[in-house]
Amino acid sequence: MTPQLLEHVRAEALFVSDVQSSDPISPERIRTAVMRSVRRHGPRGCAALVAHEFGEHPDTAVNRMGWVLGAVRRAYSA
Repeated sequence: MTPQLLEHVRAEALFVSDVQSSDPISPERIRTAVMRSVRRHGPRGCAALVAHEFGEHPDTAVNRMGWVLGAVRRAYSA
């Protein structure tokens, strides 16, 4: 799996988690939420749920994905 694809999977997993941008977050909390979502839904299931949200609520999904990508990049930075 390429680093870019791994980042996408992590972002999709965080997107479908219960973590909110208004919550106090730490890298550990982000990584835990990602692992839980992947275990619960699988990578493809997370992607399907993200697609559903973009179809149902595109206005809020775009903002959430922007936040999610930043959070994932910070949590998994070297």
